[in-house]
Amino acid sequence: MTGRKIFIILVSLLAVAGVMQTAALAAPEIPIPRIGLEMQPAETPQDVALSLQILFLLTVLSLAPAILIMTTSFTRIIIVLSFIRNALATQQTPPNQVLIGLALFLTLFVMSPVISDINEQAFRPYMEERIDFTEAIERAMQPLRTFMLRQTRQKDLALFVDLSGGEGVEDVNGVQNRALIPAFIISELKTAFQMGFLLFVPFLVIDMVVASTLMSMGMMMLPPIMVSLPFKILLFIMVDGWNLIVQSLVTGFR
Repeated sequence: MTGRKIFIILVSLLAVAGVMQTAALAAPEIPIPRIGLEMQPAETPQDVALSLQILFLLTVLSLAPAILIMTTSFTRIIIVLSFIRNALATQQTPPNQVLIGLALFLTLFVMSPVISDINEQAFRPYMEERIDFTEAIERAMQPLRTFMLRQTRQKDLALFVDLSGGEGVEDVNGVQNRALIPAFIISELKTAFQMGFLLFVPFLVIDMVVASTLMSMGMMMLPPIMVSLPFKILLFIMVDGWNLIVQSLVTGFR
């Protein structure tokens, strides 16, 4: 009986294996994609120019965050928003993601005329093959240069022009980008810190009043920031602080 049972089990296993093999053969084959990168030597000058354009485009894309931060209104906006959070002493409220998101959308709002000019003067003609890549870059820089020149102080611009050895520059339109961009950045930093100082003053007054009151009452062990925080938040709400800050930031670029 034992041998008979073993024989039945072996026959059953062989039958199951045969069914599985038949099902596998009947099932459609799933194609597996092959991913590869082929590099061939350039045969014509056009191929070399196209390769250089692609390399330059990849470089620009890798530097896009720095370009966005340093040549737009983002620097001033994010610094002022950080100052107001520190002045309120609300630690991580609003969180960094909210501040950065608000700064990005405000930057898009402020820079929308510049983006429209770049689209009309450079991007669209290049996509329609009316101008070449070099001319498209030059046209795209003109609205951006106009924006940066309008926000840059003459003292900062003169500093970098002198450092770059461009004493013969007679017009601001002749200033090179390597001098204009750092001058624009330090001008934005100065403006942002000036706005941050003005934002700190009323909240600093509240902290001083609360600290003096607690000291006169003998409550030296009670942290003044715990008492002053509700008053600072109340003041910020009463004056509609976010509305005033955003309005000052946006109108400051016009």
